[in-house]
Amino acid sequence: MKQLTADQLRETYLGFFKSKGHAVISGASLIPENDPTVLFTTAGMHPLVPFLMGEQAHPEGSRLADVQKCVRTGDIDAVGDSAHLTFFEMLGNWSLNDYFKPEAIAWSFEFLVQHLGFDPKDLYVTVFAGEDGIPRDDEAIALWKKQGLPDSHIFPLPREDNWWGPAGVTGPCGPDTEMFIDTGKPACGPGCRPGCHCGKFIEIWNNVFMQYNKTADGKYVPLGRHNVDTGMGVERTVCMLSGKPTVFDTEIFAPLMEKIDALSDPAKVAAADPALVVKSRRIIADHSRTATFILCDPKGGVKPGNIGANYVLRRLIRRAVRYSRFLGIAPGFLPELASVISAKYGAFYPELREKLAACREDLAAEEARFNKTLDDGAKMFAKVAEQLKAHGQTRISGKTAFKLYDTYGFPFEMTLELAAEEGLDVDREGFDEANRKHQELSRTTSAGTFKAGLQDNSEVVTRLHTATHLLHAALHKVLGPGALQKGSNITAERLRFDFTWPEKMTPEQIKAVEDLVNAEIAKAVPVEKKLETIEEARAEGATALFSAKYGEQVSVYTIGDFSKEVCCGPHVANISELGSFKILKEQSSSAGVRRIKAVVGNMK
Repeated sequence: MKQLTADQLRETYLGFFKSKGHAVISGASLIPENDPTVLFTTAGMHPLVPFLMGEQAHPEGSRLADVQKCVRTGDIDAVGDSAHLTFFEMLGNWSLNDYFKPEAIAWSFEFLVQHLGFDPKDLYVTVFAGEDGIPRDDEAIALWKKQGLPDSHIFPLPREDNWWGPAGVTGPCGPDTEMFIDTGKPACGPGCRPGCHCGKFIEIWNNVFMQYNKTADGKYVPLGRHNVDTGMGVERTVCMLSGKPTVFDTEIFAPLMEKIDALSDPAKVAAADPALVVKSRRIIADHSRTATFILCDPKGGVKPGNIGANYVLRRLIRRAVRYSRFLGIAPGFLPELASVISAKYGAFYPELREKLAACREDLAAEEARFNKTLDDGAKMFAKVAEQLKAHGQTRISGKTAFKLYDTYGFPFEMTLELAAEEGLDVDREGFDEANRKHQELSRTTSAGTFKAGLQDNSEVVTRLHTATHLLHAALHKVLGPGALQKGSNITAERLRFDFTWPEKMTPEQIKAVEDLVNAEIAKAVPVEKKLETIEEARAEGATALFSAKYGEQVSVYTIGDFSKEVCCGPHVANISELGSFKILKEQSSSAGVRRIKAVVGNMK
């Protein structure tokens, strides 16, 4: 393997595809231009959707290559481990009804082997195994064999692993082929294969082949045009080429980590839990990088705030500040990290130099605001600790810990840290219970959630939003009242629904939920709305999921005798408009929280 920096990888990639007749285009803004269903540009293909769909011709031609900045914050709480990032760069090459599988696969193999130096013996691929009447992608299999890959390195996998789209309920879609590198780690078991997530095989590239059109009646017919959409992550690829254990150990993060270490208090670090030190360094590095790129984006307009993208930015900044205290970093550190990021990326992204001064001011202001919140919370904690000791008590109740968090904005982790310093215990279970009850009335604004429920009131999104009501009610009936909504994210492609549950759902439970929802859809009952006070809604058994600060009247949506919820989002007039309901995936979101991804569709 070749040892390439991020700068060298970008240059090598773009130069390679330029030699293959591709026009090198600039990446788009992190702030989507014409898609209100997402808060940030989340993938390399995002800005090119109109051209991939054939709605218009790209001015630079039918072969394109670029580097796209992306932000994904759906897993923000997972950042701090060895893999998750909120900001990343995606290398992409595109064919707009030009070349197709033969060229894409041949060039992928050529670039990985000849230009990045990977050993062909370590290269494994997955292809679409065939499903829903669509045949196995034998063409891709034959093309990989043509490159010299043996059968043992080619894995046909189902839709869940090797299929893209459509972006909505209907539209262009197709199989993909994903490329993996064998790290040399031991297999996790007899069924170990690319895509099993055990760490032995790491995905490095993905080629999507758009060749079908999904119709309203659920059929897949040849599209009549074909596109290639690829994605290779800069951070992950550099990590693999360098042989480093995590992306945070690569040259990409080296200047940031060095600055964080220089700003940290050695005595505080030495006394802290080593795992917390590692986690804190990673969170500060990732979040400061993401916040700097958002604030310096050429389109601008995103500042720390309480709604949508502004809230995501505020959360990133405040999370970095929170974890800086575990390392003893003095206030005012974020502007210093922004300067490091500007120096690292400024040559390729000049906006980081042009907007650095304003970015530093915004970071300093938000950091100061949150530090005041933390200081005020610490004073309240001191009073609590003093009162407990005066009465000979050593345990902070869950209710008190939650009040510090909910009323004063004092993070629970800070309560735990200060309690340990004072020799006090904290009722964690009580805190979790108080938080759970609060969640019944409050949906925390997070990445991908929208003001007033949804920003995009399109037909597809409206149907998906309505489906979350049925899904939530069905989960209650199948799993019990403990399955409570923790959040949702709706795009034109699918709904994502997070709920509290301690274990993986069984296939029987998943089917039972699907069957209940589809049975309700078949009843074709109207979705009824009425205005009443929150007290009246609760008395009628309505589930309240959104803001705890309700006005004098709330909107209550009732679907037969199946679902009754307080909601402010858009809804269909009759539940039959959903057509059908299908759960695509059920997986873990975080500790004690499960995630369902599902779609709706018309049945004729």
